[in-house]
Amino acid sequence: MSQLQGYRTGGTIHLVVNNQIGFTTLPADSRSTAYCTDIAKMVEAPIFHVNGEDPLTVVEVAQIALDYRQKFGRDVVIDIYCYRRHGHNETDEPAFTQPNLYSTIKGHPLLSAKFAAEAEALGTVSGDEAANIKARHIDRLEAALKEVAKESASAKKKKSAFAGSTAIFQPPYSHDQVNTAITKATLDKVAKAVTSVPKDFRVVGKIKRTVLERRLKIWKDGGPYDWGFAEALAFGSLLLEGTPVRLSGQDCRRGTFSHRNSVLYDEQTRERYIPLKNISPKQETFCVYNSPLSEYAVLGFDYGYSMDFPSMLCIWEAQFGDFGNGAQIIIDQFIASAESKWRRPSSIVMLLPHGYEGQGPEHSSARLERFLQLCAQENMQVCNLTTPAQYFHVLRRQIHRGYRKPLVIMTPKSLLRAEEAASKAEDFTNSRFEEIIDDPAVKDPKKVTRIVYCSGKVYYDLVRGREEAKQTATTAIVRLEQLYPLHDDRLREVSKRYKNARSHVWCQEEHQNMGAWTFIAPKIAAVTGHHPVYAGRAESASPATGSSGRHKEQQAELIQQAFTV
Repeated sequence: MSQLQGYRTGGTIHLVVNNQIGFTTLPADSRSTAYCTDIAKMVEAPIFHVNGEDPLTVVEVAQIALDYRQKFGRDVVIDIYCYRRHGHNETDEPAFTQPNLYSTIKGHPLLSAKFAAEAEALGTVSGDEAANIKARHIDRLEAALKEVAKESASAKKKKSAFAGSTAIFQPPYSHDQVNTAITKATLDKVAKAVTSVPKDFRVVGKIKRTVLERRLKIWKDGGPYDWGFAEALAFGSLLLEGTPVRLSGQDCRRGTFSHRNSVLYDEQTRERYIPLKNISPKQETFCVYNSPLSEYAVLGFDYGYSMDFPSMLCIWEAQFGDFGNGAQIIIDQFIASAESKWRRPSSIVMLLPHGYEGQGPEHSSARLERFLQLCAQENMQVCNLTTPAQYFHVLRRQIHRGYRKPLVIMTPKSLLRAEEAASKAEDFTNSRFEEIIDDPAVKDPKKVTRIVYCSGKVYYDLVRGREEAKQTATTAIVRLEQLYPLHDDRLREVSKRYKNARSHVWCQEEHQNMGAWTFIAPKIAAVTGHHPVYAGRAESASPATGSSGRHKEQQAELIQQAFTV
Protein backbone atom coordinates (compact mmCIF):
# COMPACT_ATOMS: atom_id res chain seq x y z
CA MET A 1 0.00 0.00 0.00
CA SER A 2 2.94 2.34 0.58
CA GLN A 3 3.05 3.67 -2.99
CA LEU A 4 -0.72 3.87 -3.59
CA GLN A 5 -2.57 7.16 -3.79
CA GLY A 6 -4.66 7.61 -0.67
CA TYR A 7 -2.57 5.22 1.43
CA ARG A 8 0.87 6.82 1.38
CA THR A 9 2.39 7.97 4.64
CA GLY A 10 5.48 9.77 3.36
CA GLY A 11 7.54 6.74 4.26
CA THR A 12 7.29 4.28 7.14
CA ILE A 13 10.19 2.88 9.15
CA HIS A 14 9.40 -0.81 9.71
CA LEU A 15 11.14 -2.33 12.75
CA VAL A 16 11.31 -6.12 12.90
CA VAL A 17 12.24 -7.35 16.36
CA ASN A 18 13.32 -10.66 14.90
CA ASN A 19 13.49 -13.00 17.90
CA GLN A 20 13.26 -15.79 15.33
CA ILE A 21 15.09 -18.56 17.17
CA GLY A 22 13.27 -18.47 20.50
CA PHE A 23 9.88 -19.85 19.59
CA THR A 24 8.46 -23.25 18.74
CA THR A 25 8.24 -22.44 15.04
CA LEU A 26 11.66 -22.14 13.43
CA PRO A 27 12.26 -19.82 10.45
CA ALA A 28 12.39 -22.89 8.20
CA ASP A 29 8.84 -23.71 9.30
CA SER A 30 7.40 -20.23 9.06
CA ARG A 31 8.25 -18.88 5.61
CA SER A 32 9.56 -19.83 2.18
CA THR A 33 12.03 -16.95 1.84
CA ALA A 34 15.52 -16.50 3.26
CA TYR A 35 14.48 -13.40 5.19
CA CYS A 36 11.16 -12.37 6.71
CA THR A 37 11.73 -8.93 5.17
CA ASP A 38 11.92 -10.14 1.56
CA ILE A 39 8.41 -8.79 0.93
CA ALA A 40 9.89 -5.26 1.13
CA LYS A 41 11.86 -5.97 -2.06
CA MET A 42 8.55 -5.60 -3.88
CA VAL A 43 8.71 -1.83 -3.44
CA GLU A 44 12.52 -1.67 -3.56
CA ALA A 45 12.71 -0.51 0.04
CA PRO A 46 16.17 -0.58 1.64
CA ILE A 47 16.50 -3.41 4.16
CA PHE A 48 19.05 -3.32 6.99
CA HIS A 49 19.90 -6.56 8.80
CA VAL A 50 21.55 -5.75 12.11
CA ASN A 51 22.73 -7.81 15.06
CA GLY A 52 20.65 -7.13 18.17
CA GLU A 53 23.72 -7.97 20.27
CA ASP A 54 25.38 -4.82 18.90
CA PRO A 55 23.25 -1.90 20.24
CA LEU A 56 25.58 0.81 18.92
CA THR A 57 25.17 -0.47 15.38
CA VAL A 58 21.40 -0.76 15.89
CA VAL A 59 21.34 2.96 16.83
CA GLU A 60 23.53 3.86 13.85
CA VAL A 61 21.30 1.93 11.43
CA ALA A 62 18.19 3.56 12.94
CA GLN A 63 19.69 6.99 12.23
CA ILE A 64 20.54 6.02 8.64
CA ALA A 65 16.96 4.71 8.16
CA LEU A 66 15.48 7.94 9.52
CA ASP A 67 17.71 10.07 7.29
CA TYR A 68 16.66 7.99 4.25
CA ARG A 69 12.98 8.30 5.12
CA GLN A 70 13.24 12.06 5.64
CA LYS A 71 15.13 12.65 2.40
CA PHE A 72 13.22 10.36 0.04
CA GLY A 73 9.83 9.92 1.74
CA ARG A 74 9.95 6.16 1.15
CA ASP A 75 9.67 3.04 3.29
CA VAL A 76 12.74 1.51 4.93
CA VAL A 77 13.09 -1.71 6.94
CA ILE A 78 15.32 -2.59 9.91
CA ASP A 79 15.59 -6.29 10.69
CA ILE A 80 17.04 -6.66 14.21
CA TYR A 81 18.35 -10.20 14.69
CA CYS A 82 17.92 -11.28 18.31
CA TYR A 83 16.40 -14.10 20.39
CA ARG A 84 13.87 -14.84 23.13
CA ARG A 85 15.62 -15.72 26.37
CA HIS A 86 12.45 -17.26 27.85
CA GLY A 87 10.92 -18.73 24.71
CA HIS A 88 7.31 -17.77 24.08
CA ASN A 89 6.90 -16.14 27.50
CA GLU A 90 8.32 -16.24 31.01
CA THR A 91 6.38 -19.41 31.90
CA ASP A 92 7.19 -21.25 28.68
CA GLU A 93 9.66 -24.15 28.48
CA PRO A 94 11.30 -23.85 25.05
CA ALA A 95 13.73 -26.69 25.85
CA PHE A 96 10.88 -29.11 25.12
CA THR A 97 11.23 -28.40 21.40
CA GLN A 98 14.69 -26.76 21.16
CA PRO A 99 16.92 -28.32 23.87
CA ASN A 100 20.31 -27.66 22.24
CA LEU A 101 19.52 -24.07 21.37
CA TYR A 102 18.24 -23.21 24.83
CA SER A 103 21.19 -24.87 26.48
CA THR A 104 23.34 -22.36 24.58
CA ILE A 105 21.03 -19.42 25.37
CA LYS A 106 21.03 -20.30 29.07
CA GLY A 107 24.77 -19.86 29.22
CA HIS A 108 24.79 -16.77 27.00
CA PRO A 109 25.54 -13.53 28.92
CA LEU A 110 22.85 -10.86 29.23
CA LEU A 111 23.17 -8.09 26.67
CA SER A 112 23.32 -5.48 29.48
CA ALA A 113 26.33 -7.24 31.07
CA LYS A 114 28.03 -7.77 27.72
CA PHE A 115 27.57 -4.16 26.65
CA ALA A 116 28.75 -2.85 30.04
CA ALA A 117 31.96 -4.84 29.65
CA GLU A 118 32.49 -3.45 26.13
CA ALA A 119 31.91 0.11 27.38
CA GLU A 120 34.37 -0.42 30.24
CA ALA A 121 36.98 -1.75 27.81
CA LEU A 122 36.57 1.39 25.71
CA GLY A 123 36.94 3.56 28.81
CA THR A 124 33.45 5.04 28.38
CA VAL A 125 32.19 4.00 31.84
CA SER A 126 33.68 1.97 34.62
CA GLY A 127 32.17 -1.25 35.92
CA ASP A 128 31.02 0.54 39.08
CA GLU A 129 29.40 3.32 37.05
CA ALA A 130 27.53 0.78 34.91
CA ALA A 131 26.32 -1.00 38.05
CA ASN A 132 25.14 2.32 39.51
CA ILE A 133 23.27 3.21 36.31
CA LYS A 134 21.50 -0.16 36.41
CA ALA A 135 20.68 0.21 40.12
CA ARG A 136 19.19 3.68 39.62
CA HIS A 137 16.94 2.42 36.84
CA ILE A 138 15.80 -0.54 38.92
CA ASP A 139 15.05 1.78 41.86
CA ARG A 140 12.94 4.03 39.64
CA LEU A 141 11.00 1.04 38.32
CA GLU A 142 10.38 -0.33 41.79
CA ALA A 143 9.21 3.08 43.04
CA ALA A 144 6.84 3.42 40.08
CA LEU A 145 5.45 -0.06 40.75
CA LYS A 146 4.76 0.79 44.40
CA GLU A 147 3.06 4.05 43.36
CA VAL A 148 0.79 2.25 40.91
CA ALA A 149 -0.14 -0.32 43.56
CA LYS A 150 -0.90 2.48 46.02
CA GLU A 151 -3.10 4.34 43.50
CA SER A 152 -4.87 1.12 42.56
CA ALA A 153 -5.69 0.35 46.20
CA SER A 154 -6.96 3.92 46.69
CA ALA A 155 -9.12 3.69 43.55
CA LYS A 156 -10.70 0.43 44.75
CA LYS A 157 -11.73 2.12 48.00
CA LYS A 158 -13.35 4.89 45.97
CA LYS A 159 -14.99 2.27 43.67
CA SER A 160 -13.56 3.86 40.55
CA ALA A 161 -10.79 2.62 38.32
CA PHE A 162 -10.14 6.23 37.29
CA ALA A 163 -10.35 7.94 40.69
CA GLY A 164 -8.00 10.89 40.82
CA SER A 165 -7.39 10.82 37.07
CA THR A 166 -7.30 14.16 35.25
CA ALA A 167 -8.07 12.51 31.90
CA ILE A 168 -11.19 13.66 30.09
CA PHE A 169 -13.29 10.78 28.78
CA GLN A 170 -15.99 11.14 26.16
CA PRO A 171 -19.57 11.34 27.49
CA PRO A 172 -21.79 8.23 27.50
CA TYR A 173 -23.97 7.29 24.56
CA SER A 174 -27.27 9.14 24.37
CA HIS A 175 -30.46 8.77 22.31
CA ASP A 176 -30.99 12.53 22.49
CA GLN A 177 -31.92 13.97 19.13
CA VAL A 178 -29.32 15.94 17.18
CA ASN A 179 -30.14 18.63 14.67
CA THR A 180 -28.85 17.26 11.37
CA ALA A 181 -31.15 19.14 9.00
CA ILE A 182 -29.67 21.57 6.48
CA THR A 183 -31.05 24.78 5.04
CA LYS A 184 -32.64 24.99 1.61
CA ALA A 185 -29.76 27.25 0.57
CA THR A 186 -27.18 24.61 1.55
CA LEU A 187 -29.10 21.89 -0.28
CA ASP A 188 -29.24 24.05 -3.40
CA LYS A 189 -25.55 24.90 -3.22
CA VAL A 190 -24.49 21.25 -2.97
CA ALA A 191 -27.02 20.09 -5.56
CA LYS A 192 -25.84 22.70 -8.04
CA ALA A 193 -22.23 21.58 -7.60
CA VAL A 194 -22.91 17.85 -8.03
CA THR A 195 -24.99 18.41 -11.18
CA SER A 196 -22.44 20.68 -12.91
CA VAL A 197 -19.15 20.22 -14.78
CA PRO A 198 -16.81 22.72 -16.47
CA LYS A 199 -17.94 23.80 -19.95
CA ASP A 200 -15.06 22.14 -21.77
CA PHE A 201 -15.35 18.87 -19.82
CA ARG A 202 -16.73 16.02 -21.98
CA VAL A 203 -18.68 13.71 -19.65
CA VAL A 204 -19.33 10.16 -20.82
CA GLY A 205 -22.76 10.25 -22.49
CA LYS A 206 -24.47 7.67 -20.31
CA ILE A 207 -23.19 9.33 -17.12
CA LYS A 208 -24.42 12.69 -18.36
CA ARG A 209 -27.93 11.29 -18.94
CA THR A 210 -28.32 8.93 -15.99
CA VAL A 211 -26.45 10.90 -13.34
CA LEU A 212 -26.05 14.61 -14.03
CA GLU A 213 -29.25 15.30 -15.98
CA ARG A 214 -31.29 12.97 -13.81
CA ARG A 215 -30.04 14.57 -10.60
CA LEU A 216 -30.61 18.03 -12.04
CA LYS A 217 -34.27 17.13 -12.64
CA ILE A 218 -34.61 15.65 -9.15
CA TRP A 219 -33.22 18.83 -7.63
CA LYS A 220 -35.50 21.12 -9.67
CA ASP A 221 -38.56 18.95 -8.84
CA GLY A 222 -37.77 18.71 -5.13
CA GLY A 223 -37.37 14.94 -5.31
CA PRO A 224 -37.49 12.02 -5.32
CA TYR A 225 -33.89 11.93 -4.05
CA ASP A 226 -32.20 8.54 -4.34
CA TRP A 227 -29.47 7.02 -2.14
CA GLY A 228 -26.49 8.38 -4.09
CA PHE A 229 -27.86 11.91 -4.22
CA ALA A 230 -28.64 11.86 -0.48
CA GLU A 231 -25.09 10.76 0.21
CA ALA A 232 -23.71 13.60 -1.91
CA LEU A 233 -25.88 16.06 0.04
CA ALA A 234 -24.55 14.67 3.34
CA PHE A 235 -20.93 14.86 2.22
CA GLY A 236 -21.31 18.27 0.60
CA SER A 237 -23.09 19.86 3.56
CA LEU A 238 -20.42 18.57 5.97
CA LEU A 239 -17.67 19.93 3.72
CA LEU A 240 -19.31 23.36 3.77
CA GLU A 241 -19.56 23.18 7.57
CA GLY A 242 -15.83 22.54 7.91
CA THR A 243 -15.75 18.74 8.23
CA PRO A 244 -13.39 16.89 5.84
CA VAL A 245 -14.63 13.62 4.36
CA ARG A 246 -12.64 10.53 3.37
CA LEU A 247 -14.21 7.59 1.51
CA SER A 248 -12.16 4.50 0.74
CA GLY A 249 -12.97 1.07 -0.68
CA GLN A 250 -13.03 -1.17 -3.71
CA ASP A 251 -14.42 0.72 -6.71
CA CYS A 252 -16.02 3.30 -4.41
CA ARG A 253 -15.39 6.28 -6.70
CA ARG A 254 -17.97 4.95 -9.10
CA GLY A 255 -19.75 2.84 -6.50
CA THR A 256 -20.10 -0.91 -6.93
CA PHE A 257 -23.59 -0.39 -8.32
CA SER A 258 -22.73 2.79 -10.28
CA HIS A 259 -24.85 4.80 -7.86
CA ARG A 260 -22.21 7.27 -6.68
CA ASN A 261 -20.00 8.48 -9.57
CA SER A 262 -18.13 10.87 -7.29
CA VAL A 263 -15.31 11.10 -9.84
CA LEU A 264 -16.21 11.97 -13.44
CA TYR A 265 -13.94 11.31 -16.41
CA ASP A 266 -13.47 13.19 -19.68
CA GLU A 267 -14.27 10.63 -22.36
CA GLN A 268 -11.41 11.81 -24.59
CA THR A 269 -8.60 12.75 -22.22
CA ARG A 270 -9.66 10.78 -19.10
CA GLU A 271 -9.10 13.97 -17.15
CA ARG A 272 -10.87 13.71 -13.78
CA TYR A 273 -13.37 16.09 -12.24
CA ILE A 274 -14.67 15.71 -8.69
CA PRO A 275 -17.84 17.78 -8.13
CA LEU A 276 -17.69 17.56 -4.33
CA LYS A 277 -14.29 19.28 -4.44
CA ASN A 278 -15.82 22.23 -6.25
CA ILE A 279 -18.71 23.40 -4.08
CA SER A 280 -17.04 26.44 -2.51
CA PRO A 281 -13.53 27.93 -2.25
CA LYS A 282 -13.90 27.77 1.57
CA GLN A 283 -15.03 24.16 1.82
CA GLU A 284 -13.08 21.38 3.54
CA THR A 285 -11.21 18.53 1.81
CA PHE A 286 -13.03 15.64 0.12
CA CYS A 287 -11.00 12.48 -0.55
CA VAL A 288 -12.28 9.39 -2.34
CA TYR A 289 -10.03 6.46 -3.25
CA ASN A 290 -10.46 3.12 -4.99
CA SER A 291 -8.65 0.77 -2.65
CA PRO A 292 -6.44 -2.27 -3.18
CA LEU A 293 -8.27 -5.58 -2.94
CA SER A 294 -7.45 -6.30 0.68
CA GLU A 295 -10.27 -5.57 3.10
CA TYR A 296 -8.12 -6.38 6.14
CA ALA A 297 -5.36 -3.94 5.18
CA VAL A 298 -7.58 -1.11 3.99
CA LEU A 299 -10.03 -1.17 6.90
CA GLY A 300 -7.05 -1.23 9.25
CA PHE A 301 -5.59 1.80 7.49
CA ASP A 302 -8.88 3.72 7.55
CA TYR A 303 -9.51 2.82 11.17
CA GLY A 304 -6.09 4.25 11.99
CA TYR A 305 -6.93 7.31 9.91
CA SER A 306 -10.09 7.87 11.96
CA MET A 307 -8.01 7.73 15.15
CA ASP A 308 -5.38 10.15 13.88
CA PHE A 309 -7.89 12.58 12.31
CA PRO A 310 -10.97 12.41 14.59
CA SER A 311 -12.60 15.54 13.15
CA MET A 312 -12.89 13.88 9.73
CA LEU A 313 -15.81 11.73 8.58
CA CYS A 314 -13.79 8.62 7.70
CA ILE A 315 -15.61 5.88 5.78
CA TRP A 316 -14.67 2.41 4.54
CA GLU A 317 -16.99 0.75 2.05
CA ALA A 318 -17.01 -2.94 1.22
CA GLN A 319 -17.71 -3.76 -2.41
CA PHE A 320 -20.22 -6.29 -1.12
CA GLY A 321 -21.06 -6.50 2.56
CA ASP A 322 -19.80 -10.03 2.94
CA PHE A 323 -16.35 -8.83 1.85
CA GLY A 324 -16.13 -7.61 5.44
CA ASN A 325 -15.24 -11.25 6.21
CA GLY A 326 -11.70 -10.44 5.10
CA ALA A 327 -11.47 -7.59 7.62
CA GLN A 328 -12.85 -9.52 10.59
CA ILE A 329 -9.64 -9.21 12.62
CA ILE A 330 -9.79 -5.41 12.49
CA ILE A 331 -13.47 -5.47 13.43
CA ASP A 332 -13.02 -7.84 16.38
CA GLN A 333 -9.72 -6.59 17.77
CA PHE A 334 -10.19 -2.87 17.27
CA ILE A 335 -13.49 -1.46 16.05
CA ALA A 336 -15.70 -3.40 18.46
CA SER A 337 -13.45 -3.43 21.50
CA ALA A 338 -10.80 -0.68 21.44
CA GLU A 339 -12.80 1.74 23.57
CA SER A 340 -13.39 -0.92 26.21
CA LYS A 341 -9.79 -2.19 26.17
CA TRP A 342 -7.84 1.01 25.74
CA ARG A 343 -10.29 3.92 26.04
CA ARG A 344 -9.64 4.70 22.37
CA PRO A 345 -12.85 5.87 20.66
CA SER A 346 -13.25 6.05 16.89
CA SER A 347 -15.92 7.42 14.57
CA ILE A 348 -15.07 5.10 11.63
CA VAL A 349 -18.05 4.38 9.37
CA MET A 350 -18.43 1.03 7.63
CA LEU A 351 -20.74 0.81 4.61
CA LEU A 352 -21.69 -2.81 3.94
CA PRO A 353 -24.04 -3.57 1.01
CA HIS A 354 -26.62 -6.01 2.35
CA GLY A 355 -29.88 -7.45 1.06
CA TYR A 356 -31.39 -10.54 -0.49
CA GLU A 357 -31.95 -10.06 -4.22
CA GLY A 358 -31.11 -13.56 -5.43
CA GLN A 359 -27.42 -12.83 -6.01
CA GLY A 360 -26.17 -15.91 -4.20
CA PRO A 361 -24.38 -16.62 -0.93
CA GLU A 362 -21.29 -14.44 -1.47
CA HIS A 363 -23.21 -11.31 -2.47
CA SER A 364 -26.19 -11.19 -0.13
CA SER A 365 -25.27 -10.88 3.51
CA ALA A 366 -23.01 -8.43 5.33
CA ARG A 367 -23.27 -10.81 8.30
CA LEU A 368 -25.41 -8.50 10.40
CA GLU A 369 -25.50 -11.16 13.12
CA ARG A 370 -21.74 -10.93 13.68
CA PHE A 371 -21.84 -7.23 14.40
CA LEU A 372 -24.81 -7.58 16.73
CA GLN A 373 -23.03 -10.37 18.58
CA LEU A 374 -20.15 -7.96 19.22
CA CYS A 375 -22.44 -5.23 20.54
CA ALA A 376 -22.19 -4.42 24.25
CA GLN A 377 -21.53 -1.42 26.49
CA GLU A 378 -22.73 0.88 23.69
CA ASN A 379 -19.51 0.16 21.80
CA MET A 380 -20.79 0.83 18.30
CA GLN A 381 -23.91 1.67 16.29
CA VAL A 382 -25.48 -0.83 13.91
CA CYS A 383 -28.05 0.51 11.44
CA ASN A 384 -30.13 -1.05 8.68
CA LEU A 385 -31.78 1.87 6.93
CA THR A 386 -34.76 2.19 4.60
CA THR A 387 -34.62 5.69 3.11
CA PRO A 388 -31.98 7.99 1.60
CA ALA A 389 -32.89 10.73 4.10
CA GLN A 390 -32.20 8.37 7.00
CA TYR A 391 -28.78 7.67 5.49
CA PHE A 392 -28.18 11.41 5.10
CA HIS A 393 -29.06 12.17 8.72
CA VAL A 394 -27.14 9.28 10.28
CA LEU A 395 -23.94 10.33 8.46
CA ARG A 396 -24.34 13.91 9.65
CA ARG A 397 -25.21 12.74 13.17
CA GLN A 398 -21.86 10.93 13.25
CA ILE A 399 -20.13 14.32 13.23
CA HIS A 400 -22.57 16.54 15.10
CA ARG A 401 -22.66 14.65 18.40
CA GLY A 402 -20.26 15.28 21.24
CA TYR A 403 -18.80 11.77 21.28
CA ARG A 404 -17.42 9.22 18.85
CA LYS A 405 -18.65 5.71 18.16
CA PRO A 406 -18.03 3.40 15.17
CA LEU A 407 -21.02 3.27 12.84
CA VAL A 408 -21.90 0.12 10.89
CA ILE A 409 -24.49 0.58 8.12
CA MET A 410 -26.14 -2.22 6.17
CA THR A 411 -26.44 -0.28 2.91
CA PRO A 412 -28.91 -1.38 0.21
CA LYS A 413 -28.52 -2.60 -3.33
CA SER A 414 -31.94 -2.81 -4.99
CA LEU A 415 -33.16 0.19 -2.98
CA LEU A 416 -30.46 2.49 -4.35
CA ARG A 417 -32.77 3.71 -7.12
CA ALA A 418 -36.14 2.40 -5.94
CA GLU A 419 -38.81 5.12 -6.14
CA GLU A 420 -40.64 3.66 -3.15
CA ALA A 421 -37.54 4.24 -1.03
CA ALA A 422 -36.83 7.79 -2.25
CA SER A 423 -36.92 10.97 -0.16
CA LYS A 424 -38.21 14.52 -0.70
CA ALA A 425 -36.31 17.77 -0.25
CA GLU A 426 -38.05 18.54 3.05
CA ASP A 427 -36.75 15.25 4.43
CA PHE A 428 -33.29 16.85 4.41
CA THR A 429 -34.25 20.37 5.47
CA ASN A 430 -36.98 19.66 8.05
CA SER A 431 -36.29 16.26 9.57
CA ARG A 432 -33.80 14.19 11.58
CA PHE A 433 -32.63 10.62 12.05
CA GLU A 434 -35.31 8.31 13.46
CA GLU A 435 -33.96 5.22 15.21
CA ILE A 436 -37.38 3.55 15.09
CA ILE A 437 -40.03 4.49 12.52
CA ASP A 438 -43.68 3.89 13.31
CA ASP A 439 -46.07 2.90 10.53
CA PRO A 440 -47.25 6.02 8.64
CA ALA A 441 -50.01 4.04 6.88
CA VAL A 442 -51.95 3.17 10.04
CA LYS A 443 -55.00 5.42 10.38
CA ASP A 444 -56.58 3.94 13.49
CA PRO A 445 -54.20 2.25 15.98
CA LYS A 446 -57.14 0.64 17.79
CA LYS A 447 -57.86 -1.56 14.77
CA VAL A 448 -54.32 -2.99 14.68
CA THR A 449 -54.21 -6.61 15.83
CA ARG A 450 -50.75 -7.49 14.47
CA ILE A 451 -47.39 -5.72 14.73
CA VAL A 452 -44.63 -6.79 12.37
CA TYR A 453 -41.18 -5.55 13.40
CA CYS A 454 -38.47 -5.48 10.74
CA SER A 455 -35.29 -3.75 9.61
CA GLY A 456 -33.98 -2.75 6.21
CA LYS A 457 -35.10 -3.66 2.70
CA VAL A 458 -37.66 -6.29 3.71
CA TYR A 459 -39.90 -3.44 4.88
CA TYR A 460 -40.93 -2.68 1.30
CA ASP A 461 -41.69 -6.33 0.57
CA LEU A 462 -43.85 -6.36 3.71
CA VAL A 463 -45.77 -3.26 2.59
CA ARG A 464 -46.63 -4.98 -0.70
CA GLY A 465 -47.43 -8.23 1.11
CA ARG A 466 -49.79 -6.43 3.51
CA GLU A 467 -51.75 -5.02 0.60
CA GLU A 468 -52.01 -8.46 -0.99
CA ALA A 469 -53.12 -9.95 2.33
CA LYS A 470 -55.65 -7.11 2.72
CA GLN A 471 -54.37 -6.33 6.23
CA THR A 472 -53.55 -2.65 5.75
CA ALA A 473 -55.93 -1.56 8.49
CA THR A 474 -55.11 -4.34 10.96
CA THR A 475 -51.31 -4.75 10.65
CA ALA A 476 -48.68 -2.19 11.63
CA ILE A 477 -45.15 -2.49 10.23
CA VAL A 478 -42.53 -0.98 12.54
CA ARG A 479 -39.01 -0.33 11.27
CA LEU A 480 -35.98 -0.64 13.55
CA GLU A 481 -33.54 1.57 11.68
CA GLN A 482 -30.95 1.37 14.45
CA LEU A 483 -30.65 -2.09 15.94
CA TYR A 484 -27.96 -1.13 18.44
CA PRO A 485 -27.96 0.74 20.72
CA LEU A 486 -31.70 0.05 20.71
CA HIS A 487 -33.90 3.00 21.66
CA ASP A 488 -35.94 1.19 24.32
CA ASP A 489 -38.14 4.16 25.22
CA ARG A 490 -39.11 4.80 21.60
CA LEU A 491 -39.83 1.11 21.00
CA ARG A 492 -42.00 0.99 24.12
CA GLU A 493 -43.83 4.13 23.04
CA VAL A 494 -44.60 2.72 19.58
CA SER A 495 -45.69 -0.65 20.96
CA LYS A 496 -48.10 0.92 23.47
CA ARG A 497 -49.82 2.75 20.64
CA TYR A 498 -51.24 -0.59 19.45
CA LYS A 499 -53.01 -1.74 22.60
CA ASN A 500 -55.18 -4.30 20.80
CA ALA A 501 -52.34 -6.09 19.01
CA ARG A 502 -52.41 -9.82 19.75
CA SER A 503 -49.71 -10.95 17.30
CA HIS A 504 -46.14 -9.66 17.54
CA VAL A 505 -43.85 -10.78 14.70
CA TRP A 506 -40.21 -10.26 13.79
CA CYS A 507 -39.67 -10.60 10.03
CA GLN A 508 -36.29 -10.76 8.33
CA GLU A 509 -34.83 -11.88 5.00
CA GLU A 510 -31.83 -13.61 6.55
CA HIS A 511 -31.87 -17.21 7.74
CA GLN A 512 -33.07 -17.88 11.28
CA ASN A 513 -29.55 -18.46 12.62
CA MET A 514 -28.42 -15.21 10.99
CA GLY A 515 -29.64 -11.63 10.80
CA ALA A 516 -31.01 -9.84 13.86
CA TRP A 517 -33.47 -12.47 15.15
CA THR A 518 -31.54 -14.02 18.05
CA PHE A 519 -30.29 -10.59 19.12
CA ILE A 520 -33.48 -8.56 18.83
CA ALA A 521 -36.21 -11.01 19.94
CA PRO A 522 -35.33 -10.97 23.66
CA LYS A 523 -34.90 -7.18 23.57
CA ILE A 524 -38.34 -6.68 22.04
CA ALA A 525 -39.77 -9.03 24.66
CA ALA A 526 -38.07 -7.19 27.51
CA VAL A 527 -39.18 -3.75 26.31
CA THR A 528 -42.73 -4.47 25.12
CA GLY A 529 -43.67 -7.46 27.27
CA HIS A 530 -44.48 -9.49 24.15
CA HIS A 531 -42.06 -12.06 22.75
CA PRO A 532 -42.26 -11.89 18.95
CA VAL A 533 -42.68 -14.95 16.76
CA TYR A 534 -40.33 -15.51 13.83
CA ALA A 535 -41.07 -15.03 10.13
CA GLY A 536 -38.17 -15.61 7.79
CA ARG A 537 -35.94 -18.17 6.16
CA ALA A 538 -35.18 -21.42 7.98
CA GLU A 539 -31.75 -22.11 9.45
CA SER A 540 -28.95 -22.60 6.95
CA ALA A 541 -25.19 -23.05 6.80
CA SER A 542 -25.02 -20.81 3.72
CA PRO A 543 -26.01 -17.12 3.81
CA ALA A 544 -28.22 -17.52 0.74
CA THR A 545 -29.30 -19.90 -1.97
CA GLY A 546 -27.55 -19.86 -5.32
CA SER A 547 -30.82 -20.29 -7.22
CA SER A 548 -32.77 -17.17 -8.19
CA GLY A 549 -35.92 -19.27 -8.52
CA ARG A 550 -35.55 -20.73 -5.05
CA HIS A 551 -34.74 -17.26 -3.71
CA LYS A 552 -38.05 -15.88 -5.01
CA GLU A 553 -39.93 -18.79 -3.47
CA GLN A 554 -38.28 -18.25 -0.09
CA GLN A 555 -38.92 -14.51 -0.21
CA ALA A 556 -42.62 -15.03 -0.98
CA GLU A 557 -42.90 -17.60 1.81
CA LEU A 558 -41.36 -15.40 4.50
CA ILE A 559 -43.57 -12.43 3.56
CA GLN A 560 -46.65 -14.66 3.74
CA GLN A 561 -45.51 -15.94 7.13
CA ALA A 562 -45.34 -12.40 8.48
CA PHE A 563 -49.12 -12.04 8.07
CA THR A 564 -50.18 -15.56 9.02
CA VAL A 565 -47.80 -16.89 11.68
